[in-house]
Amino acid sequence: MTARTPARPRARALRAAHRMPLAPLLAVLAAALAASAVAGIATGPVGVPPATVVRLLADHLSGAGGPATTEDVIVWRLRAPRVVQGVFVGAGLAVAGAVVQALVRNPVADPHVLGLSSGASVGAVLVITTTGAGAAGALTLPAAAFAGAAAAGAAVVATARTRGGGLDPLRLVLVGIALGQLLGGTASFLVLRADAADAQQQVLFWLLGSLAGAQWPLALSCAAVVTVLTAALTARAGRLDVLALGDEGAAALGMDAARTRTALFAAAALLTGTVVAVSGTIGFVGLVVPHLARLLVGAGHRRVLPTAALLGGLLLVWADIAARMLLAPTELPIGILTAVVGVPFFVAALRRGTGAPGGTP
Repeated sequence: MTARTPARPRARALRAAHRMPLAPLLAVLAAALAASAVAGIATGPVGVPPATVVRLLADHLSGAGGPATTEDVIVWRLRAPRVVQGVFVGAGLAVAGAVVQALVRNPVADPHVLGLSSGASVGAVLVITTTGAGAAGALTLPAAAFAGAAAAGAAVVATARTRGGGLDPLRLVLVGIALGQLLGGTASFLVLRADAADAQQQVLFWLLGSLAGAQWPLALSCAAVVTVLTAALTARAGRLDVLALGDEGAAALGMDAARTRTALFAAAALLTGTVVAVSGTIGFVGLVVPHLARLLVGAGHRRVLPTAALLGGLLLVWADIAARMLLAPTELPIGILTAVVGVPFFVAALRRGTGAPGGTP
């Protein structure tokens, strides 16, 4: 035992020494994400050369778009909004997962644990099963899903409050799990009550996550919300580091832990509700990606959040490519693939001994 004890600090120091500088890492990840986005647009049942993809994107972004050719329709109207939406859905889930893990001081927490995804599912399933799969419009379904996630978040916060008005991390997790189970049962009941087979099929596909049917208005709305909230959370990353010390440590540093936790939880709920509303429930991204980010840049959230955002976007772009191509022309729900990819990564991260969420920069 005595021979092994000094090895642990040395191992941690060795891992810390090999963590990458932030700016070069973000540049590399951003370049990889841009190349992956081009690959995602070029790949499909009808292939488009990457050079053609870049040219068509440049034409549209510069306002010099030409006639609507078949390749132009495929690139700009069908695949580009899907890839953009995938980038920001992955980024939003990863950032929300990092924030939730710090708030509840639990490295295996993610937005799904707090019932947010289950609330969104009930809202979406209610619309699909009451109006029919064909009548669930491009805006009606995301609006209902977002409303369900917001209502679930408000219910979790209201129920988890202590008598003093604060938010206890353990109570948040327990209430979130309980409410998630209740909402999951409600969604299942609504599915069973649905008569139309096409509505049941759409519900199942939505519950497993999908980027199919992405459109520019929803993709850009999701991008705007995720960008603003990620920037705001990164600017307040020091508060997440302090909360990871516990409420007593936060109070010793002059922080109102309950009020700060409530505000950050609201931001995580808004982030989760936005991305789930446009993509359905996609698991493991918010759980696994923050751990990978900490392995690369350490525990400080000012480094973790932007790194996790780029890693989440990369993961979801390639998961979506695989979902479209593995059984083409049939498309797999993307949540299946993120689970297949996520479990081995998560096990590997645990075996390497990731640090607890939070920490000092």
